[in-house]
Amino acid sequence: MANKRESPYREILEIKEKLYEIHNDMKRFIEQSSQQHLEHVLSGSRTNFTNAIIGHVIDDIEGGLENNMVKKCDMRETCKSNFTGFLQKNAGLIKQGEVHEDVILKNQSELNDMRSNAPSKQCEKCFSQVQDLFGKEISLMRSLRIYNANEDKKHEISPIPDDIIIEVLEPLSNKQRLQILKAIAIETKTFSALSELTGLRGGNLLFHLQKLLDSRMILQRHERGDYMITDKGFKILKSVGDMYFVLNPETVHGIK
Repeated sequence: MANKRESPYREILEIKEKLYEIHNDMKRFIEQSSQQHLEHVLSGSRTNFTNAIIGHVIDDIEGGLENNMVKKCDMRETCKSNFTGFLQKNAGLIKQGEVHEDVILKNQSELNDMRSNAPSKQCEKCFSQVQDLFGKEISLMRSLRIYNANEDKKHEISPIPDDIIIEVLEPLSNKQRLQILKAIAIETKTFSALSELTGLRGGNLLFHLQKLLDSRMILQRHERGDYMITDKGFKILKSVGDMYFVLNPETVHGIK
């Protein structure tokens, strides 16, 4: 009797286990399908975005060549066709996820060869326009972060001496000093105005002002005169602002 009662119970457990396995299989299938759908949507969005950019570049090519090439020239239409083909070929690189420097150098060399074989001096005007359009395409690739020249990479990863890092960052590591630098970047400020801005009094404010003076980020017009930002201070403050927007790109568009 006991075995007969246990048999249906085991069958129920086995059915539950099967249902659990089926549930997990379906869950994995749905997750994989959703991921594939998401990747498909994102791929389509990237393609549409890239095509829109290339379309804009091609319009820019056509307008630039039409308006700025030499008007009275027997070779105008032939050269325009050649230039359009060259620039469109270069613009097509935008579809790639990464553009290598050797490809850009090869295209630049091709343009240089065309330029060196130009039949007359008036061709220089047309080639200058093509070079400008070519440069705009390269700048666009840099903005899209799909092209970075080796020289730029070497510059970006070049070692920076520790004392330079300390010289730049240490004076700005204090909230009040950063407030001071931001304030006098807009207009010169008196000691009293900076005291009111930062809430610091006497020696405390002088301590922070001296830090900025020693780092040559600010200067005082004359003894007991207004404080003003230096070119070095302004450039460093701008670099800090650039870093902020890199870390918070939504702020550029006003998105909170």
